[in-house]
Amino acid sequence: MAEASKLLNQRQYPDWDDRCLLLLTDAFVSDHAGGPVADFNEIRSQTASWDRQPTSATAMTDAQKFLKDLMTNADALYEDAPPRRPYWRDRRGSSRRGDNVRWSIQTVAREFVSLIRELDDACYFDRRFGVNCVDDDRGDHASIVIERELGEKDAWPLDADALAADVDLFYSIVEVLHDSIARPRKPSFYHQFGDCGWHREDFDIDTGRAIYRWRVNKIFDRGDTGLRLAEEGEDIGRLVTVTDVVRGDLVAAVANRSDEEPATEQVRHALALFRERGADRNQKRSAIAVLALILEERRHDVLTDALAKSDRGALFEIANGFHIRHQNAGQKRDYDDFYLDWVFWVYLASIELTNRILDEQQRP
Repeated sequence: MAEASKLLNQRQYPDWDDRCLLLLTDAFVSDHAGGPVADFNEIRSQTASWDRQPTSATAMTDAQKFLKDLMTNADALYEDAPPRRPYWRDRRGSSRRGDNVRWSIQTVAREFVSLIRELDDACYFDRRFGVNCVDDDRGDHASIVIERELGEKDAWPLDADALAADVDLFYSIVEVLHDSIARPRKPSFYHQFGDCGWHREDFDIDTGRAIYRWRVNKIFDRGDTGLRLAEEGEDIGRLVTVTDVVRGDLVAAVANRSDEEPATEQVRHALALFRERGADRNQKRSAIAVLALILEERRHDVLTDALAKSDRGALFEIANGFHIRHQNAGQKRDYDDFYLDWVFWVYLASIELTNRILDEQQRP
């Protein structure tokens, strides 16, 4: 969707059709019986005659209209494949239904390595690692980059067994490759010698990283690691602990605000502290303290519109009466860590409530 929108706003490219074909090839599975790639090529073959070209600089070609229609109806398309028909064990109601079995770390590592090979074949790492060409092989440049970042030698090409045996290395490489990826937006030329293949250029980092997070998270969501790549906030592209869908929507709502208010950056910082893999009690307390400060600043001019006075007092009694914000001897200290989790989400939801009130107050 993002790349299609960019292409439709940049229709002046002389190689627009080639760029669009590359996008469709990246976005859709190969289907010899038809599909968007085949349909687009059919349209291209029909637009060779002058009478089918646009009549003005602002008009669209048939190929561009096709992409616009495809983008408009993208929400109706399947991600990956249509839901499969149930197999015998599924129909018999076995507790070991295939879709519900969590992947082991060995399976997660194997699927991850397969994904990286696919993306590398599509030139998604050429910007950082160099082109893997028969005339000018990238050599061990990928290994050098990983060694520079992690101090680990000979990590490339990736080995699934080695990653599964050392999860700290595995998770670190997941994050390094996130920062190294970029989507090629333009086919440069087809290198025939040695059947080398297409070379790419004009790399887009943001789109490449978004694709990477989406593909990697689909793998990690099937595993039992309890982790996924953050898709928003200060810790975007870093592995964080998994939350449920509702709390995930809450995080997206507070972290993706477009305003430049200091509170938005403070919320993103609190999220990064709280969601960090292995976050301890002190980190979670610090995250809650940041959120409490934001609510304190909004106590009189915003919360008065949302909560009764007694409810506002109870909200702050949580932070003030327990060992969260202050170091008073009278504060309660002997509470379980899961209490901190509860306080964090209560405060984050309260901030989202005040965000909505602020947005309402600012409307003309």
